[in-house]
Amino acid sequence: MSPRRARRMDPYNRGRRGAPATRPTEGFPGGMDRVEDWPDGEWRVRRLTGAAADKTYRCPGCDQEIGSGLPHIVSWPNWTGGEGERRHWHTACWRKRLDRGPGRSRY
Repeated sequence: MSPRRARRMDPYNRGRRGAPATRPTEGFPGGMDRVEDWPDGEWRVRRLTGAAADKTYRCPGCDQEIGSGLPHIVSWPNWTGGEGERRHWHTACWRKRLDRGPGRSRY
């Protein structure tokens, strides 16, 4: 396997420039949630599979709908009470949210 292919398959994006530092959260077997350290703070992140996504949500990054059955990310600030600020994001929108600049995101 070439080194280029191996980097793409890395689930935690280790070694990539601009990738967040991640760690699984305690108390969730199997690492359902994890904490990501980004320049805009610490975020709890949960990846949802298509089977687990049974409703339609609106992505705060692109303001488009996330259809039911589409895999996506749910994130919220990693502080007490942050659960009330949960948002559902397209996976690509979540990764690119800091590149959009001020005022380009609904969140």
